[in-house]
Amino acid sequence: MNRAMLRVRIQERGSLLTYKEAPRVEGGAKVRDEIEVGVSSGETLVVILSKLGMRPLFRYQKYRAVYRYAELIITVDETPIGVFLELEGPKPLIDEVAMRLGYKSTDYIVKSYLTLYQDYLKTRGLPLKDMVFDAP
Repeated sequence: MNRAMLRVRIQERGSLLTYKEAPRVEGGAKVRDEIEVGVSSGETLVVILSKLGMRPLFRYQKYRAVYRYAELIITVDETPIGVFLELEGPKPLIDEVAMRLGYKSTDYIVKSYLTLYQDYLKTRGLPLKDMVFDAP
């Protein structure tokens, strides 16, 4: 199975199409090469992909805060199953910043959000479904 994927991220300030190579684990961290392009309408892109015979495998909602430190992109993702910290950049800098935050490489999560959601639902005996925040 090729585990490469396309992601359509629809945002208020413009949408993104990302091609993600199959992930690999190097030194305890997930590495995945990506190619990304901005699109003016994520909704239109979804229609085009549908007409090409593609369909969404999974959809989820998250709120993301993005920070930059040196060559590192630090994101904090708030999802319906928890809050996740992602460090993206050179591996030595990831390890240094993670250590300064109190983490070690054995704490790194290399699973995809899809797998994390599947695990979350499975342990609760729930079917796989799209995950969105409950309305207030």
